[in-house]
Amino acid sequence: MTMLKKNVTDIDVRGKRVIVRVDFNVPLDKKTGEITDDKRIQAALPTIRYLIEAQAKIILVSHLGRPKAGPEAKFSMKPAVDRLSELIGQPVTLAADVIGEDAKHKAELLQPGDVLMLENVRFHKEETKNDPVFARSLASMAEIYVNDAFGTAHRAHASTAGLARYLPAVSGFLIQKELDVMGQALQNPKRPFVAILGGAKVSDKIGVIENLMDKVDTLIIGGGMSYTFFAAMGKEIGCSLCETDKIDLAKSLIEKAEKQNINLLLPVDTVIAETFAADAPSQIVCSGKVPEGWMGLDIGPKSISEFTEVIKDAATIVWNGPMGVFEFEAFAGGTREIARAVADSDAVSIIGGGDSAAAIELLGFADRVTHISTGGGASLEFLEGKVLPGVDALLDKNPRRTMAAGNWKMNAGTPAEALKLVEALKPAVAKAASEVVVAVPYTALASVVEACSYTNIKVAAQNCHDQDSGAFTGEISAKMLAGMGVSHVVIGHSERRQYFAETDESVNRKIKAALNWGLRPIVCCGETLDQRESGETLSLIHSQIVAAFENLTIAQAAFVTVAYEPIWAIGTGKVATDEQAQEVCAQIRKTISELYDEETAASMRILYGGSVNAANASGLFAQPDIDGGLVGGASLKSDDFSVICLAGHA
Repeated sequence: MTMLKKNVTDIDVRGKRVIVRVDFNVPLDKKTGEITDDKRIQAALPTIRYLIEAQAKIILVSHLGRPKAGPEAKFSMKPAVDRLSELIGQPVTLAADVIGEDAKHKAELLQPGDVLMLENVRFHKEETKNDPVFARSLASMAEIYVNDAFGTAHRAHASTAGLARYLPAVSGFLIQKELDVMGQALQNPKRPFVAILGGAKVSDKIGVIENLMDKVDTLIIGGGMSYTFFAAMGKEIGCSLCETDKIDLAKSLIEKAEKQNINLLLPVDTVIAETFAADAPSQIVCSGKVPEGWMGLDIGPKSISEFTEVIKDAATIVWNGPMGVFEFEAFAGGTREIARAVADSDAVSIIGGGDSAAAIELLGFADRVTHISTGGGASLEFLEGKVLPGVDALLDKNPRRTMAAGNWKMNAGTPAEALKLVEALKPAVAKAASEVVVAVPYTALASVVEACSYTNIKVAAQNCHDQDSGAFTGEISAKMLAGMGVSHVVIGHSERRQYFAETDESVNRKIKAALNWGLRPIVCCGETLDQRESGETLSLIHSQIVAAFENLTIAQAAFVTVAYEPIWAIGTGKVATDEQAQEVCAQIRKTISELYDEETAASMRILYGGSVNAANASGLFAQPDIDGGLVGGASLKSDDFSVICLAGHA
């Protein structure tokens, strides 16, 4: 994910209204309502100052606390506005609402360099539901979206992912730093690579352990989660914290580490007490020999010494989770000394947010580590290898990143069939550089959308109606699809043109309907065999593209992918030669340049469809004007489709 997404420097913001998702969910004093820690506001300053200097018109949006029943004064963004105004040395206006008249009026009045803060976005329940109507209304105030809230990037909310459906979306400097530093550590770490995992529960870290197991040289496990591993080894843990339902998992992880020659380190001694209390009398015992009625609350001095030796020689360190109950001074020694060892090391050191970040701040080592992540849950999910919706929604650095779009047609139409296919596909395409899309039957859309959450697989519908509602029996609107969480829609498929008499005009109407609801259209064009043999191909394709893009702005056109699908090659086993496919795709790009400009044409993604398979994909995708494929039958076989997906480039 490093460097693959555009950031705020990759887009022209001068004089434009830019809506910026920030994380100003700062702690407030319960009595005075004053901010007790402004680090989250400070973290957003580089992006805000850049936008001010670039003379953008800045609209900030954030949440604060957990309001449950609409607007509540105690959760107003006013304290954050006041503090931000002090930090940037200029007034910051606070809107009285989020998408109401006051917010929209104040957004209209913005001058270059002005800053407006919307009220708490979670005053609207539609925010966390990623409601498309709410997201579209929020987007209507701006021309560009910048996400700089890494702490919420793991949530598919309206202000984190929904806005990117309607506006060109890029990251701010904070998210870019998170992706660069943590991404580098995971993708190409300096070695030895040491991961330190602690905290209470194995269940909180299963994904992280499994993902890091393929990358690290040494895995140190401490904290409450270590006792589940000791239980898995048949050791005595007294009444220490233990997830009995995760014992078999712990056994399998121990076996996997041994098989992969990973140095898995558990504490050799443990600080124990009879009660969970700050002043509980304690003693030190060998790990795995905790007496009945006693509980482990910290790692002991021998463990600290052993772990420190490994940390001292590390070149890359990732730490997530404390070694003990660091909130109690008597049981903070392990966490403190591990923090000191990380701070003293020469390694690239990354603290993965949450309790680890709090501990290293509290213990005074924050300025001696390479990077402290601003996202607790987000950093954890990033370390797990999950796709973060708030990052995934941003524009790719390469607008012509290969797309492999599988069109299932009327196959795998039941949820059970579709889920079986998707579950087989997930691991097969997990490392694909291509953007992976599956266009599934309507009957399975909801199931597949849910199954593909937090993965690199996007979901498309195979068609949509051009009206939002009405007496159109059996039709599905773009609005309905957006409400389901569908991200793409195939429009004007060559088979539909042939069998259902879809016209250029109806295709154009459907494209506009899709864009109106934040769907990404994959627009098809193509000729029959008779038309090809009579020499009509290039002129026909030209007219189809002109009609499809009629009255679309440059901004709208940027969200469209074109697929050349010769009707004579669909389901026939025939396929255009590389040269034939390239010739038509070049014509499409030439037509786009005539309709708009060379820059728009150069960044337009164009696919080839028509009997694409594992054997011919790499040759087709290597053509200069072909950026992927719309794949039929081969997309129903995970082995074949994964080969096609892996044939692409980032």
